[in-house]
Amino acid sequence: MNDLVIMKNKQAVTTSLEVADVFEKRHDHILRDIDKLKKDVPNFGEMFEESQEPDSYDRLRRVIYMNRDGFTLLAMGFTGDKALQFKLKYIEAFNKMEQMIKEQALPQTPEEKLALTMQVTGRLDKRVTKVENTLHDMQEKAEVDESQRYQLLQARKHRVIEACGGVDSNYYRDKKAKKAFSEFGRDFKKAFDIPRYDCLKAKLFDEAIEFTKNWYPSFVLQREIQNVNAQTRLPLN
Repeated sequence: MNDLVIMKNKQAVTTSLEVADVFEKRHDHILRDIDKLKKDVPNFGEMFEESQEPDSYDRLRRVIYMNRDGFTLLAMGFTGDKALQFKLKYIEAFNKMEQMIKEQALPQTPEEKLALTMQVTGRLDKRVTKVENTLHDMQEKAEVDESQRYQLLQARKHRVIEACGGVDSNYYRDKKAKKAFSEFGRDFKKAFDIPRYDCLKAKLFDEAIEFTKNWYPSFVLQREIQNVNAQTRLPLN
């Protein structure tokens, strides 16, 4: 667990190789997880820096350096008691390295101390704001989970059957409900501008449930349902 965090360009950083070794993961999997973050993190370049370093055979390989914020985002997905202990070790290492960096540039005069305090405060505010913005952007882009998809499908089934006149209606018993399900699907996707149900944004889940509850078939389909349901079913002998 030595040298978890190093100083690079006057900043405390660690590497994808070190993270893979400490958390006992394959390096290519760590790189894959970092690449996934790149799509959703606007300030990715401020937290991660790609490099090329030789391996034991002197062949160049891809390595990514990350600061505390980058490591924090990456390690969010690492779970388990063992992973938690490694995270704590990393936090301790980052704290020590950042303290060493500060001590190397320790101000001497009251004016220098005041200027440094204001500078550190400004940086912390920016760091917190960036992390908050990143998390907000990730939440904005998050899609419905498995549980929410199931609830949407159940709500759709209930509403369409209700629109058909119930499970005992002529329309439903004659297996014509497929047409109503198809029309609901088109209306739902058009309302939320999505190609599939599982593309719905999680933040729109409540709105989607409300849409489903209040959905009605088109006028033409309503007339068709009414006409079929009005027909008398002859008893089968």
